[in-house]
Amino acid sequence: MEIAMIGLGRMGMNMLERLAQDGHTVFGYDTSAEKLEEVGKRGGVGVATLEQAMGSFKQTPRVFWIMVPQGKPVDDTIAKLKSQLSKGDIVIDGGNSYFKDSVRRGQELEAAGIDFIDCGTSGGIWGLKEGYCLMYGGPEAAVKTAEPIFKTLAPENGYVYTGATGSGHYVKMVHNGIEYGMLQAYGEGFDILHASEYKLDLTVIASAWRYGSVVRSWLLDLLVLAFKDDNNLEHVRGYVEDSGEGRWTIQEAIDHNVPAPVITASLFERFHSREAENFAAKVIASLRAEFGGHAIKTEGGSVGDATGSGTSTVHEGTSSSTADQIRPGDSASSTASKIGA
Repeated sequence: MEIAMIGLGRMGMNMLERLAQDGHTVFGYDTSAEKLEEVGKRGGVGVATLEQAMGSFKQTPRVFWIMVPQGKPVDDTIAKLKSQLSKGDIVIDGGNSYFKDSVRRGQELEAAGIDFIDCGTSGGIWGLKEGYCLMYGGPEAAVKTAEPIFKTLAPENGYVYTGATGSGHYVKMVHNGIEYGMLQAYGEGFDILHASEYKLDLTVIASAWRYGSVVRSWLLDLLVLAFKDDNNLEHVRGYVEDSGEGRWTIQEAIDHNVPAPVITASLFERFHSREAENFAAKVIASLRAEFGGHAIKTEGGSVGDATGSGTSTVHEGTSSSTADQIRPGDSASSTASKIGA
């Protein structure tokens, strides 16, 4: 069938190509001239304006898939389309929009006789090859019309109709909230392994966990790739952004009195990662020095004298010194002496 893909970022362009590969006619629009040049190479038909996209369709109803950042860019795109859309046309928002915004947009388009489908899309940059997991809500008739598109984009059994308008983005929101917790658990676990007295090969361990382990997952597959590129992630800064979905998930948990401590903590840890210097940690370190005489790390990285009256003892841990780390093949008695067992 025919479809216009509006927004040709990393996911939008790959989605265009996957659709074209399966025989769909895809009109690709983006404000970037460079992106438009690439459309033809990916199997699509580049259009320089939304008006050109409108006039390119031979079939009705016309289907427009919006793949732009959530918020104002979605509203602006719909506003530009709305004046030129005909009754029965279908608009699909495949981005990470807030579900309440999707409900509002659905109502506004419904009043003009236009169908709106909110589609949560998961798969990232791997979607072209592996397919995209799709979660979508909206009018049943419109969903049925667009189903060939969903079937092409998703792997087998990888798409689900969730019901009323807004439900697709609601389900995707919670999906991403779960993802926050999973990422945090992997991050903390491998942090402990990295800090261990044992000289552990994280790449080998992560790879082994992919087979038969209860923690195996696609995320673990991707972590192995990351470790292979940079075994100790020395070239990666520990700064983690959030897309907003975690915040929305936590707000929904609050609104419905659902305890979600793991997802909440994982979001706050992302905030923590963005601080070049954590002032809260400075406060804690200073108080520990005052009441217990514990030593303080100075700005230069050395260990300063304790300011309190207590006796200061600094435990650096064997993981900070390569010379002290346990080596493969060490005897049990040697290992015990190094870890203080």
